Amino acid sequence: GMERHSMLCATMPTPSAAAPRQVLLFSGHLIDAPDRPLPRFPAAKEAAAAQRIAIELERLAAGAADLALTQGAAGGDLLFAEACLARGVPVRLLLPLPEREFIERSMLPCEDGPRWRARYLALKAQLHEAPQVADAVLGPLRPGEDAFERANRWLLDTALAFGATRLRFITLWDGGGGDGPGGTRHMVEAVRRAHGEVRWIDTHTL
Repeated sequence: GMERHSMLCATMPTPSAAAPRQVLLFSGHLIDAPDRPLPRFPAAKEAAAAQRIAIELERLAAGAADLALTQGAAGGDLLFAEACLARGVPVRLLLPLPEREFIERSMLPCEDGPRWRARYLALKAQLHEAPQVADAVLGPLRPGEDAFERANRWLLDTALAFGATRLRFITLWDGGGGDGPGGTRHMVEAVRRAHGEVRWIDTHTL
């Protein structure tokens, strides 16, 4: 009786009384692979990007009453998640792929990939809740559906469930198109359509 009831409650969305003050949603570029022909987010700009993300969180006075949502890829996602944890913001990771495949595709090809994997695992160990995996929550990908586009929509839907007025979208973006579907531009456009607040950190200015 009671145990089952409390488990059901745990899976229900939180009532608005306990809703986060603001939902901090992040999407941004991966750190470049070593062989990337045109640099977009080179490893040398990591510290500058981390600093800019910290400044945005400071401007928002981000803290324990808020909720941070991102995927957790090498580069912007992890810099954002680390900065949120440092400020006591609860972080929820929504993974587009099963964890091992996500690490293989969104961390290891990057410059210093094994270090990013170690940072992801260190971050994960500090989270109050385990990362959520798209397949487990949303079911298997439909034919022709892109895992990263689906994850962007899932992140945005999760954020908007608390109300569009609470959404603060921070993006680390060069303003261009992506290398494939489901990139940062896709997320920026989706947030703009939902009339969310966009705080753009332009990688050209790092």
